Amino acid sequence: MTTLVTPPGAPPVDVAPSAGRSAVRPGILPPPGARQWVPACPVTALVPGRGVAVLLPGGAQAALFLLPNGMIYAVDNLDPYARAAVLSRGLTGDRGGEPTVASPLLKQVFSLRTGAALDDPAVALPTYAVRVQAGTVRIGVPLP
Repeated sequence: MTTLVTPPGAPPVDVAPSAGRSAVRPGILPPPGARQWVPACPVTALVPGRGVAVLLPGGAQAALFLLPNGMIYAVDNLDPYARAAVLSRGLTGDRGGEPTVASPLLKQVFSLRTGAALDDPAVALPTYAVRVQAGTVRIGVPLP
């Protein structure tokens, strides 16, 4: 069983009714609605501070990040400025306590919690719900 450590002040980790299954809710709650939970990878395959691209149903991509504090975030992998699927290769960090990823191409910085571009309030990335079940990271894709 994988255990993620939640730092002080971070949102709680929800434990599902089944033993050994936990749901991780990063930073903010995702919009309500039904989801398809897409298996991404084993949590042990993630390297803190680095991203992984995940192919979603319909051909979309998510950028999945495990931060050094144990939180897992997923945002759209498409850089809205460069129009290239590269955010999974971006640099993680934080700005004023906000977990971020900087595009590897044009260096725009996005919040991993909200998807908002920190220097341009008119631009935001879609974000995805993330959970870990039985050691596998799953991304919640809203159903149409």
